[in-house]
Amino acid sequence: MGRLDGKVALITGGARGMGRSHVRRFVTEGAQVVFGDVLEEEGGRLAAEVGDACRFIRMDVTEPEDWTRAVDTAVTTFGRLDALVNNAGIIKHRTIEEMTLEECRRILDVNLVGQWLGVKAVIEPMKTAGGGSIVNVSSTEGFIAASGLAAYSASKFGVRGLTKAAARELGGYGIRVNSIHPGGIITAMVMDPDVVAATADSAEAFFKNLPLGRMGRTREVSGLVVFLASDESSYCTGSEVLVDGGMITGAGY
Repeated sequence: MGRLDGKVALITGGARGMGRSHVRRFVTEGAQVVFGDVLEEEGGRLAAEVGDACRFIRMDVTEPEDWTRAVDTAVTTFGRLDALVNNAGIIKHRTIEEMTLEECRRILDVNLVGQWLGVKAVIEPMKTAGGGSIVNVSSTEGFIAASGLAAYSASKFGVRGLTKAAARELGGYGIRVNSIHPGGIITAMVMDPDVVAATADSAEAFFKNLPLGRMGRTREVSGLVVFLASDESSYCTGSEVLVDGGMITGAGY
């Protein structure tokens, strides 16, 4: 038996990176999955590869109508909704001085408001299902900050507050809400030229200072997400779980 047998999950930002890894792992563990992304070509390829246990829909997490359609797809196709993985996110490396207001608002809209919309959208179907699990993907930048990542850090700090408040509000319905905080994971977003160019000078020294001495793999995050979506974590809510190779344990000296 899989750890997610009988469960139906909605995963955002599922077409690539950590989201793609989550989709594959959830299906392997027995779940049926609806996943959304703005990357239609990549999402379609993944859905074809995974098979009948999943459905892909084009989804912009800042649009309430897209959330309604995603939830309806899960309930009408698979009969229920048990888990949400609020994974979609964007990053842009700009100092406060350089960044435009529009760029800042876009990051906050996708990374924070998008997750708030997701939490709101799944409450009723999870109540109908008798409970559920919401996993909000934050970052190590939700604990610490870096030059050039003010908007991104603000959004990820905000996810922590959203998670805590939602855990308080929804526990009575049997809905658990936890946040995970990846750091140094190899994904297309992290390897974006804009981010790489801004961090190349310090990257080698940075990773040498990690207690585990290497970048993480997406599958190492997916195992944690499966645990939080499964009944194995039935007494966990409002938790903040790091998966960062020890990044924020200290200054590295």
